[in-house]
Order: sequence, then C-alpha cells, then structure tokens
Amino acid sequence: MNRAAGLFLHPTSLPSRFGIGDFGENAYRWVDCLAENNQRFWQVCPLGPTGYGDSPYQNLSTFAGNWLLIAPSRLRRLDLLTVEELGDFPPLPDAEVDYGKVIVEKGKLFEKACARFNDTHEFTEFCERERLWLDDFALFMVIKERQGGKSWAEWESPYKLRFPAALDELRALERVAIRYQKFLQFLFHVQWGELRSYAKGKGVSIIGDLPYYVAYDSSDTWASPELFELDEKGNALRVAGVPPDYFSETGQLWGNPLYQWQHMRQNGYAWWIRRIRKSFELADYLRLDHFRGFESYWAIPAGSTTAENGTWEQGPGEEIFSVIRQALGQTQLIAEDLGEITHGVEQLRRKVGIPGMKVLQFAFDGDPENPYLPWNVNRNSVMYTGTHDNNTSLGWYAGLSEEDRDRVMKFLGCSKEAFIDCFLRCAYMSRSQLCIIPVQDILALPEGNRMNTPGKESGNWRWRMPPGSLQSRRFAVAGELAAVYGRNAPAAPAA
Repeated sequence: MNRAAGLFLHPTSLPSRFGIGDFGENAYRWVDCLAENNQRFWQVCPLGPTGYGDSPYQNLSTFAGNWLLIAPSRLRRLDLLTVEELGDFPPLPDAEVDYGKVIVEKGKLFEKACARFNDTHEFTEFCERERLWLDDFALFMVIKERQGGKSWAEWESPYKLRFPAALDELRALERVAIRYQKFLQFLFHVQWGELRSYAKGKGVSIIGDLPYYVAYDSSDTWASPELFELDEKGNALRVAGVPPDYFSETGQLWGNPLYQWQHMRQNGYAWWIRRIRKSFELADYLRLDHFRGFESYWAIPAGSTTAENGTWEQGPGEEIFSVIRQALGQTQLIAEDLGEITHGVEQLRRKVGIPGMKVLQFAFDGDPENPYLPWNVNRNSVMYTGTHDNNTSLGWYAGLSEEDRDRVMKFLGCSKEAFIDCFLRCAYMSRSQLCIIPVQDILALPEGNRMNTPGKESGNWRWRMPPGSLQSRRFAVAGELAAVYGRNAPAAPAA
C-alpha cells in the first residue's frame, strides 16, 4: 500500500431527510468529497442489521445488511415508490437517529415498495446465491416479529429449538413476510453495491469492519448452535468479555456466546471462510475487531454478573489465517490490537503480516517509549486520532488535566487555539502507511459529537453530521495535509 489517508464515517451518520443516513444522494456526495480531497479510503462500522442497543457490533446476522440504510429516494427511480409517498414521509430529527421512529416510518415505505415489486431474474438469482444464510435469516426475522421482538432464547420451544415440522408450517403460512425480508436484503445489496462501484471509480476503497464475536440474539447462533458454546436448549455455557484492568475493576462482561473452536477446526473453518468471503463482497479492506481473540480469549461462566471470574483460553491462532488465505487468497486485513496486548498477540499479528492500529489520543502519558507516539510507530500500521469509542479529539483535549494539556501542547508546539489542526497534522505526518481520521475531528467538533461511549447503556450510535457539513471547507484541510505528507497517491487496487 502507498502512503494514504482516509476518513471514518458510518453511513448512518450521513445527512438524509429520512431520519438516518442512507445510500442515497448524500452518500455519493460524500464519496465525491473524499476523492476531491485526497482521501483514498472510507472506513465504516459493520453494516449488519442492528438489534437491541442499535450497536453495529451486535448484529442480528453476520451476513445480512442493515435495511435501514436503504435509500427510499432511489426506489422512486424503480417506480416502487411515488413522489407523493416520499413527500409524505414525516419530519424526523436530523441531529441524531431516532431508531424507533425510523424503523416504523421506513418500514411503511418499504412494505409499499415490496407490494409493487415483481420478482426479477436478479432477485431470484440473489435469493439462490445467498440462500445458505438468507433463508435462515428471513425466517428468523419473521419469527422474531411474531414473538414480539423477543430474543430467540425466549421463543416458544418449537421455534427456539427449530422443530422441522413447526418451521415448515411457518414457511408455508408466512411466504409474504419471508419474501419481504429477502426483498430488503436484495435492496441493501444492490444499493450498497452500486455505491461501492461508484467509490471504486473515484479511487476510494472501503474499509469494512468485522466483529470478532456474533450477538447471542442472532440468526447465526439460532441456525447453527453447534458452532457455539450452547447447551441442548440453546443456553450459553460461557460468554465473552475482558478481565479487570486499569480501566475497569470488574472487567467488561459482553455476553456474546463463545465459539466451539474444536468443532470449527474439524470443519475446516468453513463458517469463517464464508463469513470473511461475504465481508469482502461488501468491502475492499477489513478491520478485525478484537483481534486478540484469535490468539486467546476470556471465557466467563454464563450467569456471572461481572467479568472477574473467567479464564484465558487459546484461540485458533495462525492456523485460521492460513486456512482463510488458502481458500480466499491474499486478503487486505487490519488488526484492532488496542488495549492490553500481550507479546503473543503481537507475535501473531506479525506472523500473519497485517497492520495494527495506533491511536494518537493514547500517546501522551509522558513515556517516550509510548507505542502510539509518532516516532515509535512502524510503517505497517494505521494511525487514527481516535476511534468510534473515543471522545472527539477536541472533547478529549478539553477533558485533560492542566498538566496533560501542557504536555500535549509542548509536543505539538502550537497554541491552544490551533490544537485540532496541529493534532491532525501530527497524525498525517506519522510513519504509518495509512492514516484514518474520524470525520468529527476533520470538522473540529467538540464533545457531544462522539459516536459511542463504552459502558453507556443508551444513546449511542445516534450521531449524525450537522446539516451542511458536506460543504464544509474543513475537508480542504484534510486534502492539503494528505498532499503535504505524501498521502495523495492513487490507491493501489485491493487484492
């Protein structure tokens, strides 16, 4: 990879009159903005359908797409919606996503569109090509709706435990509802595919994101319980998290089911190969969230109230990457290797030859050996000012102690008023081959504009770009910095 730069923005944060960012006109304007300002990469969060909490890292399926990202405006061109129906869409907040209202109102539009849709050759082909996950996902969503949105662990036994007769009867009764779910997935894949092709034509590559774990309440665990540490009734035996550390006295209890790695190994990691292959149909590069889980993972007994009483278990290690490489060839991966990283994790990352992440906000503890300082990072890395889990850089700076702020300003050599531009310059000039900046930092936005606050139970993942942001002159700052620090060469095509 040539030295390059890009911006991080999840599509839900794009401007749109439909209450949530989507794959409509402003998504294409966003790609234009990237290309015009020397940004060769667009990084997104996972694009799957979100469940409770609206987190893109807790998907209802690791293979499906988030139907809320479908652009109603583009369905008008297909005569699936009328001008009047689009015009009647109620006003929704444009500063943040109100997921409850968006789900209801966009659902009304898409049901009308589906009623007008006649099965095409492309739709039939899509359903056949994707049937290994699509059939289960569509049925899962239909049952979930019939069960009042409850987790599949709380469904009636014939559905929870997948009694064949019960599922066959439901398929016959709910053909229309099942078709609707497949229709939504078809639209998602068509619209995202068109947008991704447009980005490729503009020299912009997509960096996708793959959560290490899948959500317990997902079609993946429901349809393939043998892949996870579940008992015969579908209940989790052990769950995921991380142990106590400097930041949390009781650790973090995530609750995701653990993988049956022995079963997966005996099956040649077939599910993982399908998962990675599917992810690369949606993106050019792939960030592996919680990379350390491939080396070792923290296993917590189900029913625990904290993450304190777990054990470290050995992950699949280098073997799974070797199998994936044999099946898919060379893949463009990025390791999320933040947090408490052991020598073994770092050794694994080096063995498989993929870059890790460096976060500039983590660099200023006064230690000259800090691995996030620009002079300590190696070329095979990706530099960020912050991530979706961090405060904006202006918010971070404002929250520092006077001593820490003084240390940052001495390092940057600028006034407090010039902090954000100097901070951006520091990231762009780093040795890392790739520099990715959250759009909030390019727009110089203060605290109150962060995407996610870990540990906060509600209100996350709602942030949207302020109206008019796509016309901001701030993007020219990114373009200039990319040019000055040699990050404006055309992107090499992804393998």
